[in-house]
Amino acid sequence: MKKRGVLNERMAGAIAGLGHMDRMIVCDAGFPVPRETEKIDIALTRGIPAFKDTLGAVLSEMVVEKVVLALETREVSPALYQWLREVFPKQEFELVPHAQFKLLARDVKFVVRTGEFTPYANVILVAASQAEGFKQGLDVEITA
Repeated sequence: MKKRGVLNERMAGAIAGLGHMDRMIVCDAGFPVPRETEKIDIALTRGIPAFKDTLGAVLSEMVVEKVVLALETREVSPALYQWLREVFPKQEFELVPHAQFKLLARDVKFVVRTGEFTPYANVILVAASQAEGFKQGLDVEITA
């Protein structure tokens, strides 16, 4: 049995299958996941699991080179936006209108739906190369 990292079978396998430049989403409970996109629904109840906890689990398994957020996140959920800027200090940040973010969701490998109710708690993560020279400074983890 696996003893650390992501224990959810579907989620662990999906993350392991990511290659350089592949995209995935961690989203809130209300995000409209496109029908054609694989959805790994781990939402249990309001706030469980939380967006931040889920993102922390993902980052224990994945190196991220770019982060895409809805432009509205900065205004509607400024504390979340600031926290994400701190979590990803060296990653490229792209802000797009929420309508465009929803269109981009059609081209991700998969979406992980959380129990989060914070507005615009949605992030596209672009996988970095695992090559040591390239991922330097991009391999981040969230500590409690």
